[in-house]
Amino acid sequence: MAETQREKEFHRLRTPRSAAVAGIVFAVLFATSLVLLRTALPTDPFDETPWVGSGETRIKAALLLAPFAGIAFLWFIGVIRDRLGDLEDRFFATVFLGSGLLFLAMGFVSMGVAGGVLAIARHSGNSANEIVYFGREIMLQINHVYALRMAAVFMISLGTIWLRTGLMPRWLVVTTYLLALALLVIVDFSLWTTWAFPAWVLLVSVYILVTGRRASAVADRSLRSAPASWRRSRR
Repeated sequence: MAETQREKEFHRLRTPRSAAVAGIVFAVLFATSLVLLRTALPTDPFDETPWVGSGETRIKAALLLAPFAGIAFLWFIGVIRDRLGDLEDRFFATVFLGSGLLFLAMGFVSMGVAGGVLAIARHSGNSANEIVYFGREIMLQINHVYALRMAAVFMISLGTIWLRTGLMPRWLVVTTYLLALALLVIVDFSLWTTWAFPAWVLLVSVYILVTGRRASAVADRSLRSAPASWRRSRR
């Protein structure tokens, strides 16, 4: 009797259904910040046009959205791990979690460099053009080369987990591998390349959200159709 009372007092912490929306929030905020940064920065890194004055508002908006995108990405990782449950493999889980955190850290560093470039350009004028160009190239290298490679590793490890456990459909696994391969092979500063990762996160989040609601609806119908004595025993 005492053990039953203890079980009633302590309830297992469950992931809220709304957590699946975190991936959608990340995709929207991250893609928006990328667009703001890429439209504010000139295509030619040595363009003498005073780009900071015209794009300062967009850069500030991108820097404001970036931390919230990172928080949403952490929630997305939590949703994925919760969906794996006891099927999580230590090796692939380590690669999956490590690459995700590295991607997030590099994204924050890139945005921090962008903030530093903005501050230098605003207060130094034309006397610090070389520093501005240098900072801009560091930001692009971190974001487009290293961060995107970590995103590709994140996708490959997660796709392998899905393939071995069967938690996701085969078409989603194949799509994950193809997009990850593109991020690994393509060395380009194109905006379309960087959009591949948030687009994939959006696709996975929508799938989890839709299938989660369907499973919940099926479970609710099964519970209502069950005998009353069985329902009381589940409470």
